[in-house]
Amino acid sequence: MSVQYSSVKWNRNKRIYDIVLASAIGTYLGLFFAVGKLAWTGSDEILLLRALGTCAFLLLHIVLCIGPLARLDPRFLPLLYNRRHLGVATFLVGLAHGALATGYYHGFGNVNPLLSLLGTNTNYGSVSAFPFETFGIIALLILFVMAATSHDFWQRNLSPSVWKSIHMAVYPAYGFLVLHVALGALHAEQSPIYLAVLILGFVVVGGLHLATAFKERIADTPAKSEQKIDTPDAETWVDACAVDDIPENRAKIVCLAGCERIAIFRYGGKISAVTNVCAHQRGPLGEGKIIEGCITCPWHGWEYRPHNGQSPPPFHERIATFRVRVVGGRVQVIPVPLPPGTLVEPAVIEEEQYVA
Repeated sequence: MSVQYSSVKWNRNKRIYDIVLASAIGTYLGLFFAVGKLAWTGSDEILLLRALGTCAFLLLHIVLCIGPLARLDPRFLPLLYNRRHLGVATFLVGLAHGALATGYYHGFGNVNPLLSLLGTNTNYGSVSAFPFETFGIIALLILFVMAATSHDFWQRNLSPSVWKSIHMAVYPAYGFLVLHVALGALHAEQSPIYLAVLILGFVVVGGLHLATAFKERIADTPAKSEQKIDTPDAETWVDACAVDDIPENRAKIVCLAGCERIAIFRYGGKISAVTNVCAHQRGPLGEGKIIEGCITCPWHGWEYRPHNGQSPPPFHERIATFRVRVVGGRVQVIPVPLPPGTLVEPAVIEEEQYVA
């Protein structure tokens, strides 16, 4: 979180992250080039093209895998914290690949290189001769938009929902890159290893997302079975969970009919309920914990007070809150969100409330 906009807000962790990232990219390119020189007799330019292309493709796979990995295992959360830096690096490596390819194949004629790239091959009706470069250009343009809007300035001014929708375009970009590789590099290379690697990457990305969706569905099922109504209203209390289901300074995430996911937090003998959606990048607040009195989002550390959903000064972010009470050791909520930042008195946990 930041008090005001600044061009770059690097802290020690981000510097370490970026140094490791840049070193990893440099090491990959160097090893690819060195091994390629020993195993291949082609030109250095083609070898560098392949190094940059495979590096960008690998980075995009990592970007797509970080999200589901962090949902499946919280130990991957540090990677999620600076994922945007990884996304920008992916675009820059891809841009270098595209610029070198355009200059190498189309930079020595009388026609503008970009016009030559787009006009040399127009066999869009042929599979074997399809101009695969088009898919690469589209993917690169999508990655450019994502990289250009990666700063918090755009999140604030576009709204988190719009910003999130724009950055979901990473999936179409991945699809276009798969087509770019399948119709381009795989036509030039006869070894089945390349096809196997492409399929493996697709299976890993798809499998992790399916595993995450399956986990989310299982997590929602118990809460749905406990609810007592089909259409909640502002006066209907709904059984959500047992007090003992909520760890201290943590949350139980429930999904009730007609309502978004609710994060029910237990702290200092009290219970509060807020939306599970962070105002920053719509991260899962219920997977975070209360630190120094504030709900702390596990994705990027944005903070909110549990009883009113307000960020501590000097910040001004707000999230929706819910009315909550404890009856007989059970937590009940009215599953109608209150306006963001609404004060709700926490429910107090008392020993006699555990007696039915």
